[in-house]
Amino acid sequence: MSLPLTKEAAGLDEKKDKIWTRDFTLICFSNFFVFLAFQMTLPTIPLFVEALGGNDQLIGFVVGIFTFSALLMRPYAGHALDSKGRGFVYILGLCIFVISVGSFGLLPSLFLLFAMRIVQGIGWGFSTTASGTIATDLIPPKRRGEGMGYFGLFGNVALAVGPTLGLTLAGLISFTQLFLICASLGVVSLLLSSQIRFRKGEKKVSTEPKKKWDVYEKSALPPAILLFFITVTFGGIATFLPLYTAQKGVEGIQWYFFLFAIALMLSRTFAGRIYDRKGHRAVFPYGTLAIFIAMLLLAWLPNSYILFLAAVLYGLGFGSVQPALQAWAVQTAAVNRRGMANATFFSSFDLGVGIGAMAFGQIAYWFSYSTIYMAAAMSVSISLILYFAVLGKSSVQEV
Repeated sequence: MSLPLTKEAAGLDEKKDKIWTRDFTLICFSNFFVFLAFQMTLPTIPLFVEALGGNDQLIGFVVGIFTFSALLMRPYAGHALDSKGRGFVYILGLCIFVISVGSFGLLPSLFLLFAMRIVQGIGWGFSTTASGTIATDLIPPKRRGEGMGYFGLFGNVALAVGPTLGLTLAGLISFTQLFLICASLGVVSLLLSSQIRFRKGEKKVSTEPKKKWDVYEKSALPPAILLFFITVTFGGIATFLPLYTAQKGVEGIQWYFFLFAIALMLSRTFAGRIYDRKGHRAVFPYGTLAIFIAMLLLAWLPNSYILFLAAVLYGLGFGSVQPALQAWAVQTAAVNRRGMANATFFSSFDLGVGIGAMAFGQIAYWFSYSTIYMAAAMSVSISLILYFAVLGKSSVQEV
């Protein structure tokens, strides 16, 4: 009599630990289309600002204000996710994102573009905080590192296609048409998200007094701080690398983004599983070292081959580190604090990209583009030093 029960139990366990459910597939594809729209604008917004008469400083501010806007919204998104529900926050964010991106090409001045980038940041802050939390809800806890790797993989596929597609279309059609195409991709994401069965928000059950300034999840701070110093590098690459390669006469910027994304996808196929088995100690130091070397190569950048090597190293490093840190941030948070944990994590991402874009805009204005990547390498080294300092102060629980 025990054999049938054992088989049944095994079947239930297998179903319980299944990653690729209907709703998880929908959130992955929904995330893909909104990220594709975003990635198409990433290298083209600086070109658009330049076409409107902006310099390196203004490019940095237009890129940076978007991330700071998203940063300010994430705590509110985290609270809403844990109280009003996942679907409300996600769909609201997507709607704001679609409207803002679709309006870019209709704006006649840098001031209006600056203002609309703030609106776009609000939509991005809500939608990306929600999508990560929705994915977390749908992934079995024992396979969270692997599942977040798969989830991030769809964003990486968008990264493989988006920048190259955006730069190509920018040379063939008007900016107005380009941004309307990006908005249309956001609409596809909206349609897919409307089919997801979202988990309802939870009321907090706690005897602790309510915090007046509850804007972050404390347990998510260590991985979030480490992520900040790494994503500073992303601000320098996404904003200024197309301009830097053009100045140096190095060809192949479209291939850089493609190789970067392929390496990201490759690393996500194994980094999440390594994290689930051995923890962040087996992933973070090696991934960070790869990013550090990539920044030094970009600072040197004698030819296209070094550009491509930097792309592969950066992709392998970032693709290993980011999902591991996100899984760490969410795994240590209480169930009713996952929304705020994701908000804390992505806030550090936004802050790093925003500060990187603005600071590197000043560095490029004062010194040179190559100096940007020397400064980025220093930021990565700070992250690695802090990581070992955290491990030295306390025994970080392997999750």
